[in-house]
Amino acid sequence: MKFKIAGFLALVLALVSSLAVSAQSDYYFAVERETVHVYWNDDGSMSLDYVWDFVNQPGAHPIDFVDVGMPNDNFEMSTVTADVNGAPVSVSKSEYQGSGTGFAVVMGSQTIPAGGRGQVHVYVGRITEALYPDTEDDAYASGEFGTTWFGSQYVTGSTDVTMVFHLPPGVQPGEPRWHSAPSGFPSEPQTGFDENGRVTYTWRNESAVASRQYKFGASFPAQYVPESAIVRTSALESLITGMVSLFVGLVSMVAGFLPCLIFPIFFIGAPALGILQSRRRKLQYMSPKISIEGHGIKRGLTAVEAAILMETPLDKVMTMILFGLIKKNAATVKTRNPLDLDVATPMPADLHDYETNFLNAFREKNKATRRNLLREMTVKLVRSVSEKIKGFSRQETIAYYKSITEKAWQQVEQAQTPQVQSKQYDENIEWTMLDKDYDDRARRVFTGPVFVPMWWHRYDPTYSGGRTIATGAPAVSGGRSGSSALPGANLAASVVTGVQSFASNVIGDVTEFTSKVTNVTNPPPPPSRSSGGGGRSGGCACACACAGCACACAGGGR
Repeated sequence: MKFKIAGFLALVLALVSSLAVSAQSDYYFAVERETVHVYWNDDGSMSLDYVWDFVNQPGAHPIDFVDVGMPNDNFEMSTVTADVNGAPVSVSKSEYQGSGTGFAVVMGSQTIPAGGRGQVHVYVGRITEALYPDTEDDAYASGEFGTTWFGSQYVTGSTDVTMVFHLPPGVQPGEPRWHSAPSGFPSEPQTGFDENGRVTYTWRNESAVASRQYKFGASFPAQYVPESAIVRTSALESLITGMVSLFVGLVSMVAGFLPCLIFPIFFIGAPALGILQSRRRKLQYMSPKISIEGHGIKRGLTAVEAAILMETPLDKVMTMILFGLIKKNAATVKTRNPLDLDVATPMPADLHDYETNFLNAFREKNKATRRNLLREMTVKLVRSVSEKIKGFSRQETIAYYKSITEKAWQQVEQAQTPQVQSKQYDENIEWTMLDKDYDDRARRVFTGPVFVPMWWHRYDPTYSGGRTIATGAPAVSGGRSGSSALPGANLAASVVTGVQSFASNVIGDVTEFTSKVTNVTNPPPPPSRSSGGGGRSGGCACACACAGCACACAGGGR
């Protein structure tokens, strides 16, 4: 009988021991705080600095490994270090059990027991192939980083997450731009400088979740990193990606149009409205921040600056700049198709910054480089006007410059003779071009012969005194100092043709050119990108979207 009781007690003790072991077989912890520093280096590589404050739960499995997912497999293990509460520990790729690619922190003697806590610090010195071209602006490089995460079945509670981007050395505060932040984080990061003078973007969410991946992104001028460091897809990859996108788009379109049998107007009108709104948004290159207005009118703007304030189409703005330079004898048109200029040497001393930048762009013979320089010029001009208008009423200022435009036309219309009319037009040509209906109004006003300005031959190389223009109507000799007269319609047509020529020969598609300016001066929030998740066997949701990405795959459940 004693042996039976002893055997029963042994069985009970074994079951209790088994249950205790089972209770401790699962990882279950909280991450009180997570701080991530992402360094975008001047050689185009990325460095990472992770700090986690773990709180292991009572009865849970000891935290003996911490899996750290990496953006890609191009991280150099020789640059990886780790410590727990300041004590160095080892790292191992072979021990990694998370999805995708990464390594494990081998806690060893620093294992965090059930009910214990510890701070794990990881540094990765070099990760390459982490930057991509920004498809919204080919002069910019772009990177996204997604945090590593832990399986939801292993994590409890919320996490205070701080993400800090350190931009490459030399990047100036006004040059970079951030991408849209994940839900729960501020839409605009806190900007500042680190101890090395590098621009920083900082996002923080005190109620984040350690079982979720959070993606952050930034773009900066590509000139600060080597071209070879930017990952560019091949033509074949781009073609395949485009075909996949087209297929997905067609499927979505078909699916979207099925309900149209019931509500055709709604389902056709909504996408069309979205396209129109998107196109309109691309042309709004002035930041809405200047709508936080003061009072009064900002006087003293040039016609070109007023055109920027009114968000005049940029092909017309460029032509206005060209006219101003020709009038100042700073440039002469050599050919109009394609547009090529002779730039005066030395340049006149009274040029505005945007005029100097314009001429410098035309010194460049490569069309793509010239277009990029003109875009940079426009960005600087828009920002300059935004600064000048601060503290003033935008609405009142626009109304004021519209009245100047109207007054300029009235002076031309009220002139009693062709000579006086031509003089008024010569003096106010840039202001008259601000009129949205310039073409029609010029044709209505110039019903008779118009004496062309003395500088006209520097704008139109085909024109010389009594030669013919456009429609073949002969010029009329006489007028001011040997100037010649043309049919007014020809003069108006020549200006309009110049605007069209500027678009087709220099900046290309106006909407595309303006969109790239808008993305710098008034960037729209990028479409939200889904955050991947998963546990020990979760997949790596690391899709490199238009701006490029460097996503970290999921860590394991430990």
